[in-house]
Amino acid sequence: MGGFKKFLLRGNLVDLAVAFVVGAAFASLVKDFADSFINPLIALIGGEPDYTGLAVTVNGTKFPYGIFLTSAIAFLITATVVYFFVVLPMSKLIERMDRNKEVTERDCPECLGSIPVKARRCRFCTAEVTPVQASV
Repeated sequence: MGGFKKFLLRGNLVDLAVAFVVGAAFASLVKDFADSFINPLIALIGGEPDYTGLAVTVNGTKFPYGIFLTSAIAFLITATVVYFFVVLPMSKLIERMDRNKEVTERDCPECLGSIPVKARRCRFCTAEVTPVQASV
């Protein structure tokens, strides 16, 4: 029973659960945004925002391609909103935070493995390398 308790309380499992809940709430928010603002804009341009009624019948079999079309448009809208309002701002923020960080590793000139800046020998190919002097 103790192993199961450890498993449940492990940090990455809790993080995953929180991410799932926040992701579900965010998906709902984006869907409502699309229904409230984007779909009416599509209706202004293309006629109707809901294409679920579109279908083709071949030999008596109905193919409701409108359901897929509506879902594809919703997916593209969701992906666009997530990219421009979450991914792009977070990338810029991380880039700003990392701007003044001191470099701790460099590439070995022989094998291109990542080695500490002050290393005198590569840990991968054992080639001798000149340590980088601290810039003052």
